[in-house]
Amino acid sequence: MKGDEMLLTRRVATAGDTGDTGDADGMGDVSRPESGAGSRSGSRPGSGPESRSGSRPGSRGGALVGRADELAALEARLRDPGCRLITLIGPAGVGKSRLAAAAADAVTLPAGPPVPGDVFDAVRTPDPAGPDSLAAAAAELARLPGRSLLFLDGCDHERRPRAEAVAALLDADAGITVLATALEPLGVYGEQLVSVAPLPVPRPAEREDPQALARVPAVELFLLRAAEARPGFALTEENAGDVADLCGLLEGLPLALELAADRSRLYPPGALLARVRRRPVALSGGPATAPARHRSLAALAEWGCRGLTAEQRALLERLSVYEPGFGAVAFDRADEEHLDALLDRGVLTLTVDGRHDDPVHTVPEPYRSYCRGALEEDGRLDAAADGHADRYARLVAATAPRLGGTEQARWLGVLAAEAPNVLAALDRLHRRGDAETAAATVLACREPWLAQGRLREGLAWCDLLAEGAVPEATGARLIDLSGELAAARGDTADAVRRHRAALAACKRLGDRRQAALVTARLGAALLADDDPQAALAALEPSAATLGSLGAAGPAARAAVALSGALHALGRTRKAGETADRAREALRRLGDRRGLIEALGRSAELSAGPDGRGAVDAFLREALRLCGDTGELTRLPYVLELFALHVLDTSPVQQPRVVRLLAAAGALRERLDTRAPVRLRSARDEAVDGLRARLGWTAYSTALAEGRALDADAVVREALSAPAAARADDPPAVEQQPLTPRQVQVAMLVSEGLTNRQIAARLGLSEWTVVNHVRQIMRRLDCSSRVQVAWAIGKWA
Repeated sequence: MKGDEMLLTRRVATAGDTGDTGDADGMGDVSRPESGAGSRSGSRPGSGPESRSGSRPGSRGGALVGRADELAALEARLRDPGCRLITLIGPAGVGKSRLAAAAADAVTLPAGPPVPGDVFDAVRTPDPAGPDSLAAAAAELARLPGRSLLFLDGCDHERRPRAEAVAALLDADAGITVLATALEPLGVYGEQLVSVAPLPVPRPAEREDPQALARVPAVELFLLRAAEARPGFALTEENAGDVADLCGLLEGLPLALELAADRSRLYPPGALLARVRRRPVALSGGPATAPARHRSLAALAEWGCRGLTAEQRALLERLSVYEPGFGAVAFDRADEEHLDALLDRGVLTLTVDGRHDDPVHTVPEPYRSYCRGALEEDGRLDAAADGHADRYARLVAATAPRLGGTEQARWLGVLAAEAPNVLAALDRLHRRGDAETAAATVLACREPWLAQGRLREGLAWCDLLAEGAVPEATGARLIDLSGELAAARGDTADAVRRHRAALAACKRLGDRRQAALVTARLGAALLADDDPQAALAALEPSAATLGSLGAAGPAARAAVALSGALHALGRTRKAGETADRAREALRRLGDRRGLIEALGRSAELSAGPDGRGAVDAFLREALRLCGDTGELTRLPYVLELFALHVLDTSPVQQPRVVRLLAAAGALRERLDTRAPVRLRSARDEAVDGLRARLGWTAYSTALAEGRALDADAVVREALSAPAAARADDPPAVEQQPLTPRQVQVAMLVSEGLTNRQIAARLGLSEWTVVNHVRQIMRRLDCSSRVQVAWAIGKWA
């Protein structure tokens, strides 16, 4: 028997069993391997500890980390008599064997009295590829009463059993269950597949807190193995970022994490990360007793790719130059017949984009760096990178015309998912000297980059390409785009300077339409720079010119900025009418990004006691649109407006206001943007008041909660706030003050009295008190009696 095979027999409770462990049938002849006691001479051949590899199956390779849910689900399947063939599939090195062995161990009974729920009398692990070995194990198990488990570990390549042999084995004995591990399905009718994925890696919110980071399964495994390799190794604030990056780079693959952790005895996390980043597939080490494929990532990748057809391997190598998360754009029609084979092997993975339900693919490590190495060795890497760059340049060019209408949200989502590949394509186009294609790609990325908040990257690309060998008209458009990106960052003076330079170039070229577009953006920058008179002088003629040229979308966006200039100059009525027309025009055109800005402007124009309901409606629609389009650049502006609105209309929601402002501030830090001057002072004043009213503990708690929210979560948080009533609506329950009786009840709740005690104190029925407490919770926006007590305490 091979060294990595296992053979054991366990006593188990079966129907009609008396629990006697001394029967002559030999079912009590087994022992726990770690004790070595309880076996007797005369036990069945192959049933004693001496015939096994020397350890319980669940203990091979150390404790399982991060697999509690998978282990419980697999145990449940093994306990189900209807599950006859269960195959764990997944990429090499993901831990299929450990998980399967732990589950097999959990559903068998060590020596001793029977335990209800343990189901298997015997477990055998023969050579999966040996028909004689399979037949011998099956024949031996058939002679035993009760259910038996045949564990076929590593059914890959030359060790892969014939599907017919497995099917015949199952047909011959209804008491046998087969548990197998393999790279891909065995292909037997009735086979139940359990996909084993890599361990979860850190999310952005978990990186800032070492304690939360240590609980992430991939990090937990790395730390466990690193401490074994280098006693005293621990996660600290200094190395937490490097450890998180390392686990993310290795994509949570357990074997890769263990090999990297073993190297931590030689390198600190930062140096180790740098080495792995250069070439992940170079990681090696591990126990000398492990199979060769488990001692280096190169050998592991070779094992996973072995047996692929020439066409499948060529496709995998081409896809290895793509950044993780690529979509359908990467595939040609001829590729479709090979995708299932790559997905089955685990050398290509598929996930679903939660926002648009589109499948995205990744060539995981170590296969990505292994295949790139093969391309480089054969001199084919440059051609593959050029093909990738050309493909994404075509994608961006094809989607640009669709980003101003009803398909905007759809294509913004596609380009957001493909952003890493677009940036990689740009880098390749620039390095090969194709400046014009690179410039055209950057210009087509205007809307996606503004939506995604890629402002610094966009500015860098505009400046780099504008200084290169591009036509003057292209250079003028690049400078104009750089001005728009600078304005989005809040650097209004720089934006004005860039737009004026672009306008001068357009006038030299005689391009009337482009000159009108640049003038409109210059006007918006002047308004943000607190020069409404100059903004009005630029915006009125440019909006009219764009309208006359049939550019309805840009004309409507210019009108939004124009309404702001009119309002700043005191022409309130005309400002409102202009904003209303622009808003409805953008709605008709389906320009959701433009509509977000228009709704925010309309909310600012409607501010005041009589406009609270309208402001609420405008900002809620803007928030929903931010969620639909993935808009990040304008989201902080909308959040800040909404938070100030909530504070004005519902003061009891102060913790929520703090969370919204904190989330907006964190997003601004990430995008490196500044709030408009007109908004900054109001926001800062509100923060000072909130800090004073809530006290340090409550304020800092809400602040930390807000900073941990991602964009989707903060939109949900904002939309969950009770809506403000319009001026002609009766007050909502949440906005009505507490009655004197409700104040009495609330005070007693804050003292910790129960409903029954309050009823006795006030001479009310208990049911009446229950109704009062419900109304108090609604009007104070509280979800528990503790929050009611906190709110009353703040009043006191």
